[in-house]
Amino acid sequence: MKLLHKDIEKDNAGQVTLMPEEAEDMWHTYNLLQVGDSLRASTIRKVQTESPTGSVGSSRVRTTLTLSVETIDFDSQACQLRVKGTNLEENQYVKMGAYHTIELELNRKFTLAKKSWDSVVLDRIEQACDATQKADVAAVVMQEGLANLVLVTPAMTLLRAKVEVTIPRKRRGSCTQHEKALERFYEAVMQAILRHINFDVVKCILVASPGFVKDQFITYLYKEAVRQDNKILLENRPKFMLVHSSSGHKYSLKEILTDPTVTSRLSDTKAAGEVKALDDFYKMLQHEPDRAFYGIAHVEKAADGLAIDTLLISDNLFRHQDVPTRSRYVRLVDSVRDNGGNVRIFSSLHVSGEQLTQLSGVAAILRFPIADLSETEDDSSSDEE
Repeated sequence: MKLLHKDIEKDNAGQVTLMPEEAEDMWHTYNLLQVGDSLRASTIRKVQTESPTGSVGSSRVRTTLTLSVETIDFDSQACQLRVKGTNLEENQYVKMGAYHTIELELNRKFTLAKKSWDSVVLDRIEQACDATQKADVAAVVMQEGLANLVLVTPAMTLLRAKVEVTIPRKRRGSCTQHEKALERFYEAVMQAILRHINFDVVKCILVASPGFVKDQFITYLYKEAVRQDNKILLENRPKFMLVHSSSGHKYSLKEILTDPTVTSRLSDTKAAGEVKALDDFYKMLQHEPDRAFYGIAHVEKAADGLAIDTLLISDNLFRHQDVPTRSRYVRLVDSVRDNGGNVRIFSSLHVSGEQLTQLSGVAAILRFPIADLSETEDDSSSDEE
């Protein structure tokens, strides 16, 4: 993402002009947009024309519109973003107040204006425009006959390919059918790697499976790379890392990213940091439950007591369309930061973010134990009775 222009007043009202450069930037933009914002962008409009003879025809014209945002639709698989709203500035093709849907396009700038830019939204822009934060980890999670190829970016986990091949069982006295099917499977996985992984950007490719599937696949991969003289695979051989997983399904990604050998290799990536923070929270919940809180009410009370060391919060809470509710989460983030705590905003498109959502989207690791929260609540409820 490129920040082309930023004009924010002291009262936090203002506008920014951005240019999305890759698919992931659409996810960042989705997190910036809220109902009531105004969005100015280039778009295609179907226009009806009437000729002097009275015949009516239609043509598609490119025009620039400013919409008051009403609905926002994001397709996480295709990374497409559509914004529907009413036109705020009349032009020769579109009347004032007419409805239109803009599909934001890569490498075409847009201007977003808000009545109030809060700290969370401004942080999101900074993160989106940081060139160092790209998809630097890829993972192939596999078992016999099934492989999921996933790109792990700082903001999301993208399933790029799913390979499924039926592998017949070994038969007594003959394994040829089994071995041929395995070879077909490994070939399909190798092609998926070559098609979907940008080796210039990706620093590490994790190959994970139960048993020896990963070892057999890597042996096949290198043998084929030598046979085909595939320079890309041969030059990037050190980037491949073998790890154990319990299955070939996408959800095994969490256990892979918590593996100590993997975390040391990926120490500089945001995704690994999120997984570690969530892991630390669960350990704290198990061993010192008075220092691990979740749920907005408990976490707010801990913040009031200046007790929060690390706040874990899901980004989908900031997409809440009710302004007071959203402001409540923003205030919590600002309060923790002002008091020297760490804030980790989890992406709901990461495996760790999905898990955090099950804890109502907000949790905290405390500096010191606070034992009486649940007790005081129990006391107050018994008093009411």
